[in-house]
Amino acid sequence: MDEQYQKIAKMIDHSLLSPILTIPELEAGCQLALAYDVASVCIMPCYLKRCAEILEHSAVEPSTTVGFPHGCHTMLVKLREAEQALEDGCTELDVVVNLSRVLSEDWKYVETEIALLTRTAHQSGQKIKVIFENCYLADKHKIELCRICSAANVDWVKTSTGYGTGGATIEDLKLMREHTPRQVQVKAAGGIRTLDKLLEVRDLGVSRVGASATRDILDTCRERLKLPAITF
Repeated sequence: MDEQYQKIAKMIDHSLLSPILTIPELEAGCQLALAYDVASVCIMPCYLKRCAEILEHSAVEPSTTVGFPHGCHTMLVKLREAEQALEDGCTELDVVVNLSRVLSEDWKYVETEIALLTRTAHQSGQKIKVIFENCYLADKHKIELCRICSAANVDWVKTSTGYGTGGATIEDLKLMREHTPRQVQVKAAGGIRTLDKLLEVRDLGVSRVGASATRDILDTCRERLKLPAITF
């Protein structure tokens, strides 16, 4: 497979999180992810086990959400969600921060929760992305979350769920990259629908994007690279 194509494809977490997707649509989405060889499928928790079965023996990772979409489940429920996901084959957890606690600046609670879930993921040998949901936050909240996530050694900080009032913005991505060390990667989610947008955020230091327009993005990529179209 063309190296340039692979670098782009391996930036994409194919999002299958819409609550109105049917089982056939979810399974077709997993097959699409396999055909295009993306980084991961991020799927609703109730379908994670089936997703992991479909992706088994491939280079596409099964991932899911914790505390989606508002993050305000109790800490114990989020911990159990994470444990169940890891048991079901998840290799990358996408965890939403507790938005109410962040806006209340209850940083001790937020710090404890992020550290607990990060430790749970890492003790299982898996990775964690922490979703800020920036559209509801002031810059001071985002900067403090970057500090907490860096101290906890999370694998990614992520802009959005894709289900809030706004998605990834250039300003937020610059801020998150500026306030996290290089070992903490940045993921953009919400509004990444074209190859040009993906390339724009990559230039800012983004290593992963969440996308549901995966097919359009990668078909455009293959067309520009003069690679044969993918059919499945």
